[in-house]
Amino acid sequence: MIRVLLADDEAMIRAGVRAILASDPGIEVVAEAGDGHEAVELARVHRPDVVLLDIRMPRLDGLGAAEELRRAVPDAALVMLTTFSEDAYIERALGSGVSGFLLKSGDPRELIAGVRAVAEGAAFLSPAVARRVLDTLGGGRFSRAAEARARLEPLTGREREVVALVGAGLSNQEIAGRLYVVEGTVKAHVSAVLGRIGLRNRVQLAILAYEAGLVPDA
Repeated sequence: MIRVLLADDEAMIRAGVRAILASDPGIEVVAEAGDGHEAVELARVHRPDVVLLDIRMPRLDGLGAAEELRRAVPDAALVMLTTFSEDAYIERALGSGVSGFLLKSGDPRELIAGVRAVAEGAAFLSPAVARRVLDTLGGGRFSRAAEARARLEPLTGREREVVALVGAGLSNQEIAGRLYVVEGTVKAHVSAVLGRIGLRNRVQLAILAYEAGLVPDA
């Protein structure tokens, strides 16, 4: 059972997300919060596997809550719920250690897939969010793609395969199954790639995979 904490200041949004997640028998919403402070306190009590955070909330927004949650419940995967009007927040959140981004107005199936993916250690980007991030990072799409491909150039063919699958939202276990290797080998590849090209987390690696054109939906 994947235990989820949901934080959003709009009760109707929480109700909608809760109803979608309830349709999956393997997911349980264990607590709901109306702001970032409440989310942190409830996370300490309930120890969720996944925390869904609205980016904009009163008292403490999703970005501030993410920082505190990383200390309070370091094993929990953090996912930002966003809208198309919050590009600046998304940019800032890329470096905050979150595991994924989902659109509030996205396909309900994406919400369930995203929760399941991050619970298994994957990064998950709604394709629409990924495209939006690429459009707000500055510079032309062509120049960004060329720069991303240049950054990936030193990688081995197998490492590039791993990067592409990270960008597609697969967990280490799923990547291992796809490439017929053990999970520890995948973890080693991911860690080596992050260190070699100077990235902090899997979400940043997934964005780079999108920029380089390794993910078809980009």
